[in-house]
Amino acid sequence: MPPPGVCLNILEVRNKENGFGSISKPEKFFNQDYQQLTEYCITRGLRYIDNRFPPDKNSIGYGILSPSDMNNVTWLRPAKIVPNPSFIVQGISRFDFGQGILGNCWFLASLGALTFQTDIFKQVVPVEQTFDKNYCGLFHFRFWRFGQWVDVVIDDKLPTVNGRLIFARAKYQNEFWPALLEKAYAKVCGSYTDMNAGSPAEALMDFTGGVHMHIKLSDPGLDLWNLMARAGHSGSLMSCGTHQGTPANNILPNGIVQGHAYTVTGVKELMSQGKPAKLVRLWNPWGKGEWKGDWSDRSPLWKTVSAEDHEMYLSVYDNGEFWMTLEDFCKFYVDLDICCLCPNFLDGQSSCHWKKTSYEGKWVSGITAGGCINNKDSFWTNPQYRFKIDHGYSETVGEKNMLLSLMQKPHKRNRHLFQNLHIGFAVFEAHKGKFPASFFNSHAPVAQTKTYMNAREVMEFFMLKPAEYLVVPSTFSVNKTGSFLLTIMFKGEAHGQYASHILPLLLINGVVFSIQDIFFRTDVSRTGTLSLTELRNALKTAGMVVSDEMLNLMALRYGATSGHLTLESFISLILRFNCMRSESSNTMCCLS
Repeated sequence: MPPPGVCLNILEVRNKENGFGSISKPEKFFNQDYQQLTEYCITRGLRYIDNRFPPDKNSIGYGILSPSDMNNVTWLRPAKIVPNPSFIVQGISRFDFGQGILGNCWFLASLGALTFQTDIFKQVVPVEQTFDKNYCGLFHFRFWRFGQWVDVVIDDKLPTVNGRLIFARAKYQNEFWPALLEKAYAKVCGSYTDMNAGSPAEALMDFTGGVHMHIKLSDPGLDLWNLMARAGHSGSLMSCGTHQGTPANNILPNGIVQGHAYTVTGVKELMSQGKPAKLVRLWNPWGKGEWKGDWSDRSPLWKTVSAEDHEMYLSVYDNGEFWMTLEDFCKFYVDLDICCLCPNFLDGQSSCHWKKTSYEGKWVSGITAGGCINNKDSFWTNPQYRFKIDHGYSETVGEKNMLLSLMQKPHKRNRHLFQNLHIGFAVFEAHKGKFPASFFNSHAPVAQTKTYMNAREVMEFFMLKPAEYLVVPSTFSVNKTGSFLLTIMFKGEAHGQYASHILPLLLINGVVFSIQDIFFRTDVSRTGTLSLTELRNALKTAGMVVSDEMLNLMALRYGATSGHLTLESFISLILRFNCMRSESSNTMCCLS
């Protein structure tokens, strides 16, 4: 058998083509169907209990509670905590919730940003849920996970001590959407403990499925103020983090918490004493604890602005939200994460749009895990993808017309058990034709990641001239097995034509061919499928000779009801067959 997952999974591909995994047709997490479970419980008068994330210590996880504290935990439904539970009380706001004993400020800071975008919030949190009509102790939420949306079902039993929630809690005691959403995300991560510590970028991406941009505030390398202003205006979600301290969550004399995530809730330029003051508004997911320096709630500098600005922007409450200057922001915070559905905020041009396409792949030790470009003998064996930038794309100096994102997919059920590999990618200009193994030894990348990082995602914006390119995603070290999601975004004028075909490559007798080229060359009937005779010729072109019996089995396994193979089926067949052959002959011959 070939290494697991090397080849395309036909069912997954067809499901995606039919819209499965989209926000309108999310995949069912653990194959649990919310509608079916609801109907089952209602017709039988049952209160749902989730056997895939049961109300016990395994779902809490180990390490955040002592054994004695764990013994004091009681799982209660909201109606056992308060007499009149509600899903949502008086709308949605970042002030609705606060952090519990779990170190998941990164998640709650991202959630605070999500509350500003009502449409996106409703995608994640189905707001029609209630404790009244058709209540059966069952709720569901949606998250974007590595290329597809998933619908996550939970029961509403929540961990409490002495009748009080121990994790995220709401401002109103009878409001439960924050605690239930946190539980659903804990289920996705593996346990509540698996949510302990993380990057806001993770949750921002899982809330939106959008574009993520990470900025080091010590060296932003761009016009940070205008970028943040445009991001805020475009409805982007923003969060940030402070420098690590000892001990963790140490509160500095100025009120800033070290090693803590915050939400960026506003960006505004005010006139103060005749001069512009560039201010950033931040929110602490603790729901309290604020900055004490310039432009804090009680700063005398607020007396220097107009009465209108004073009334509109100053709120003197210990609710965790405060203003500070951009200069202080860059001084006391280490990084900024911006997440949006479309990166138009980069240049503020509404006349342009971005087109996205994503592809899944694998690095398999000994076959397609060639390591970084320093490994001259094996780098070329990494998965390779070709794309084209047409002349219709903007070539304004300083603009970015392309985004590349590489995200690694975990193979572990629990978030903390998965160790991120150091990943990156290189982009080469590549003319039409074949790519010999020596190509990468004689051609330097025209663009690449600045460094290989052991992060869930690495991404870069580029300005590339019109040409054909080859992108090679890789791990830093050789023979590191892992799955990845490669996303390519192009920017062009609205009427532009886009070429973003990804061509799996195949090595035959030392020469790299496009499987797509073989397919169309042997499809002499021009039907867009391969008949049995055409399939035999295609296999011969690919250097594969099979018996009649094997040919029939291939048509039965990979063909449609007619037995004819589509392009996707042919690619799956060739890659699987090639990897089986490479395993038996102990040679590298699978490139995608």
